[in-house]
Amino acid sequence: MARESKISGGLSSCRELFEHYLLNERGASEHTVRAYSLDLKDFDTFLTKWAKKPMPPDKVTVVAVRSYLGELYRRGLNSTTVNRRLSSIRSLFRFLRREGISAEDPAGKTPSLNTPRPLPTYLPVDDAVRLMELPDTTTSEGIRDKAMLEILYGSALRVGELTALDNYDIDLHQRLIRVKGKGKKERIIPMTKKAASAIGAYLSLILGTSLAGTKWANEKSFPLFRNSRGRRFTTDGVRRILRNYEKKGDFSFHFTPHALRHSAATHLLEDGTDLRSIQELLGHSNLSTTQRYTQVNFAHLQAVYDNSHPRARVKKTGHPPKEFE
Repeated sequence: MARESKISGGLSSCRELFEHYLLNERGASEHTVRAYSLDLKDFDTFLTKWAKKPMPPDKVTVVAVRSYLGELYRRGLNSTTVNRRLSSIRSLFRFLRREGISAEDPAGKTPSLNTPRPLPTYLPVDDAVRLMELPDTTTSEGIRDKAMLEILYGSALRVGELTALDNYDIDLHQRLIRVKGKGKKERIIPMTKKAASAIGAYLSLILGTSLAGTKWANEKSFPLFRNSRGRRFTTDGVRRILRNYEKKGDFSFHFTPHALRHSAATHLLEDGTDLRSIQELLGHSNLSTTQRYTQVNFAHLQAVYDNSHPRARVKKTGHPPKEFE
């Protein structure tokens, strides 16, 4: 039922309601809610400066929204980020209209920017294998990092799915992982033998006993990956670890935890795995999302063709070899 009362003050006065809706009705992850919160907090800060006072949601206009987008451009943000901020604002105002807090949706009248959808970034197989070997498994941190990397790459997890894992989500005997994906949807996916071995070594370390032939899952439930303070690892913490290995391995390119997920999907496709199986592994709702990896595979094939086929090779001058002129 729509609310009759209006909310006074800036957007901060209704952000908490919106976050509660995202968590409890939409089933959004904490990572998603945090992203919405940061976007809307920035928008609220801009509105206060722009109007020289807190602006209630029912007073926000199309001009205000477009002025904010112009401000984002002046900050040097790319069109993809600008569109994401606009999407966050739209989601908020759809919620506010549903609740009867605001009758208008100024963001809904503002068109998104046309942006080319980039192909997923992935590591070549040799680089992915080299990354897996970088952790020093003679140290407790290295044993933990090895387990993290092997799961991220071996089972193509999102970084948020990795940090959400509990000990009960791991079945070492059958080499299966229960993953809590987007919208709190669960899926059961396999893990590689190397990942199972790395997780077994890590669990033996933190439980202080060998896991061989034991029912370790009967232990009290706890976050699988914990920081030095015993708390659940954050997504930012995983990104920092990966950045450290990027520097340690002296890689010539930057990559993120999500790039390991892309790498796993791409390498499986190159090895002949069908798209439906990859879709199930990744937890994509639509096959069209998974089909992006066929574009990556084709782009790789085209590059190999251009560099190898005598009828395709072109010198840097842009002219074909003399024998083909």
